[in-house]
Amino acid sequence: MIPKCSVSSNEVQLFQSLSGIQQLAENRRFKAWLLDQFGVLHDGKQPYPGVISTLEKLSNCGAKMVIVSNSSRRASVTFNKMRSLGFDPSLFVGVITSGELTHQYLRRRDDAWFAAVGKSCIHMTWNDRGAISLEGLDLKVVENVEDAEFVLVHGTEALGTSSGSAIPKKLEDLEKILEQCAARKIPMVVANPDYVTVEARALQVMPGTLAARYEQLGGEVRWMGKPDKIIYQSAMAMAGVDACDCVAVGDSLYHDIKGANVAHIESVFVSGGIHASELGLGSFGEVADEAAVRALASKYDAYPSYLVPAFAW
Repeated sequence: MIPKCSVSSNEVQLFQSLSGIQQLAENRRFKAWLLDQFGVLHDGKQPYPGVISTLEKLSNCGAKMVIVSNSSRRASVTFNKMRSLGFDPSLFVGVITSGELTHQYLRRRDDAWFAAVGKSCIHMTWNDRGAISLEGLDLKVVENVEDAEFVLVHGTEALGTSSGSAIPKKLEDLEKILEQCAARKIPMVVANPDYVTVEARALQVMPGTLAARYEQLGGEVRWMGKPDKIIYQSAMAMAGVDACDCVAVGDSLYHDIKGANVAHIESVFVSGGIHASELGLGSFGEVADEAAVRALASKYDAYPSYLVPAFAW
């Protein structure tokens, strides 16, 4: 049963504009904050201005914080990355990534869909960013589409090999391989549903772009992260809260805010992330036009509860 305090995209189409999160934090309405990382906490290279002190103040208000990320990588890797960027890991009760969920489901095989998906896969991964390890999953990586039972997508830069190495590939080359996979009607598991991400103010193509293309080709895709509620449910379990007690913070309307709508939890939209250009924002912390945000929310059918320029106090 959905709690009475839950929200959905059909119920909430208006948002409250705030200069920062102080008001929400100090009224202590939300016991847990489910925080996206790229575009909210950092840009992949460095933390956003004031974000570390904001996290400290939020923690002092008694909030439990969980990083919820559509990252291809395991939760432990994300934690280490956050530490290297200057974040204090003790501020968070945990991390859940789409890559971690993918690993768990492929390892356990206690879900009927995953139990039937097979062990031989075409593996699309990263090259410059570092290939994703499949250690412990008992998978056979193949390079011939005819030998594959499914497609596993962690990245958009390379094709994995049986030796664990990666062969750099252009995006269009990977799409040609997907055409062959779709012709054989083998399913896909995508370990990062994002279409793009923010990296040092530029947008980088993410695995969700390949997954969307695969669906266009008629292929079946299992999306392991936002906007599917599965990742929010995992985060809520980690924090020991239900939908009434938490708020999600993100910069992607389609992934973060839509996912919060689907999970029936309230949300804070950070306008200065991946939608900055669409909203005509040129500098960090610039306030978005509310009418423009409403139009964009309608476009993506994703409706935030609150709007802030950046994750700041």
